[in-house]
Formats: sequence, C-alpha cells, structure tokens
Amino acid sequence: MIIASQKKKENIAEYLLYMWQIEDIIRAYKLDIDAIDEQIISKYDVPDEKKKEIHEWYESLIDMMRREEVVESGHLQLNKNVIIDLTDLHLALLKSPKEPFYGATFFKTLPYIVELRAKNGNREIGEIETCFNALYGVLMLRLQKKEISEQTQKAVKQITTFLALLSEKYKQEKAGDLEL
Repeated sequence: MIIASQKKKENIAEYLLYMWQIEDIIRAYKLDIDAIDEQIISKYDVPDEKKKEIHEWYESLIDMMRREEVVESGHLQLNKNVIIDLTDLHLALLKSPKEPFYGATFFKTLPYIVELRAKNGNREIGEIETCFNALYGVLMLRLQKKEISEQTQKAVKQITTFLALLSEKYKQEKAGDLEL
C-alpha cells in the first residue's frame, strides 16, 4: 500500500508492474490474509496503525480478487483501468502533431511488440498491455534467476524506454501540464 501509492504518483508503469506482482503474491499465499499478515505485513517497520491500514489494503484486494474472479489468474479491474487509461493517452499522443518524439519512440518499439504478439499468438491484446506483459515476464524470469536472451534484453530495453516516456506523459497529463 505504501509502495503502491508512492509508485502511482511517481511512475504509473512501475505502479502497474508492482500491482501485478501484488496480485501474484496474494495468489501465492492462497488469498490467506493471516499468512500475508505473518509473512509480509508483520515485517514492515511501521507503527501498528499503519500495519492495520496495510492489512485492510491487502484484505480489500483479496475481496476484489474473489468478487472479480481473478483468484487463479487475470488482473483486477483497477489494474485493467490503468491499461485503458494508458492506451487512451497513447492513442492521443500518436495523433498529436505536438508529440513527434513520442510517435518516433513508439514506432521504434513497434517491431518488438509485433514480434511478441506473434510469439504469444494473442493478437487481441493491445500494444500497451503487450509491453507490460513482456516486462512482467522478464521480471519473473529475473526473480527465478533464469537466463534472458540478448534479443529479449534488447527488446526489453526499447520497451522500457517507450513505457518510461508514456509514464512521463501520463504524469504530465495528471498534473495538467500536457498539451496535445
């Protein structure tokens, strides 16, 4: 909760990847709030009142996961909404004559996106979600200490550059500093 709110303000891409990781952590603990309390929340060096808030945050996420039927897989609607917002902004940025650098960065990234979509066989997932899926997949590989090919590293570097730019534009939009 503490990290999530900080990331949401600073970098929406990091926030979304963090929230996907939280969903997976909750699944790993089989949606058991007592286990999450014992293994995660108890280890925070914060006052008891803050631990109570964190507990309630995890509890609400667990409840949402059950209600939205994403206990086994999938993402919470609140996370899907971030993808929708970023996709809407992405499309607006591509159309804007004031954002040629954004367009150029996207088109430099597009071949990697097309390749990833072809490999995964799911062309219905949008470009932005494809980028996040790629980064999250690599994050999981790194956590498992698995080797990442040079080609994948190159793709991830470009996707990261692109999503960092989109995240910055998102932050500007939220602050009212983006003119399209």
